[in-house]
Amino acid sequence: MSSLFDPMTIRDVTFSNRIWVSPMCQYSAIDGVATQWHDVHIGSFATGGTGLIMMEATGVVPEGRISTACLGLWNDAQTERLKPIVDFAHSMSTKIGIQLAHAGRKASCLPPWSDHPMASKEEGGWDCVAPSAISFGGKYPVPKALTKEEIQELITAFANSAKRAVSAGFDLVEIHAAHGYLIHQFLSPISNEREDEYGGSFENRTRFILEIARAVRSAIPNGMPLFVRISASDWLEDGWTIDESVELCRLLKDVGVDLIDVSSGGTSSGAPVPVGPGYQVPFATRIRNEAKLPTCAVGLITESKQADQIVKNGEADAVMMAREFLRNPRWPLQAAKELNADVNWPNQLIRGKG
Repeated sequence: MSSLFDPMTIRDVTFSNRIWVSPMCQYSAIDGVATQWHDVHIGSFATGGTGLIMMEATGVVPEGRISTACLGLWNDAQTERLKPIVDFAHSMSTKIGIQLAHAGRKASCLPPWSDHPMASKEEGGWDCVAPSAISFGGKYPVPKALTKEEIQELITAFANSAKRAVSAGFDLVEIHAAHGYLIHQFLSPISNEREDEYGGSFENRTRFILEIARAVRSAIPNGMPLFVRISASDWLEDGWTIDESVELCRLLKDVGVDLIDVSSGGTSSGAPVPVGPGYQVPFATRIRNEAKLPTCAVGLITESKQADQIVKNGEADAVMMAREFLRNPRWPLQAAKELNADVNWPNQLIRGKG
């Protein structure tokens, strides 16, 4: 019997299966507002039998966006435009969440298909901020180090965006603390050289994410799940480690986080990441077993039997997939056939079942 299609309940939300859509930047928003591309992009997943769609990294302030064309959730127009997307997912009996983010020193980019990476002021770009005035490298500029007052403002911004996510009808919120973006920049000694209470020791470097998690947990209903995506390792000797991740996740559990979405890397472009099928799954397993928190595994999970074994063996509670969903937005329908499992097909597509 397949474990991949077992339902899973977290707080008041039940997911129909353990195949979830990873957040994937689309660089298709206008002033942070979703467009028709998002309708079709998210709608295609909603018709494909997935248990959860996680919408892309969404800036909690204008300067928190990765690019000038990324989603935002700091004003009413952005909130209202997301509602029909959420409503359509729900009409397909699909759960949908949103990933709240701040890109920090990796912000103010142009879409990746542009002929140059960084947005000028004339192109809508802005000055970046970070824990410390350390560039990510390459064409990235040196960011401005945040003041303690600005840190508190950003914590409030995460909470306010979480309230907007509730208003838009999302089933859950995920805090993006991975991939070398702002929260990860605070966690990693590679990017955090602060000498105040937000830098130095493990306790200080984890303060920002814990304060955000507390603020977001207080801003959303008790029955709404709260996820956090982390990079479990920088893959560098002097960087953030899996041991630190396990300890952080114990603390996140204590402040009301329900699941850890486990990725890795992103703080340094030169990290020797051993990319291969399921290469990040062991991180999810360690956190699940040692921090006693449900986890989601990500990273080159492409085959139905591979995904099923991850869940069946207790390596993670669910799997998130990205590239495979880009290739086939209805991948769960195909996987159900391969695993001889049952999944609901939309009536409009039922002729394709068989």
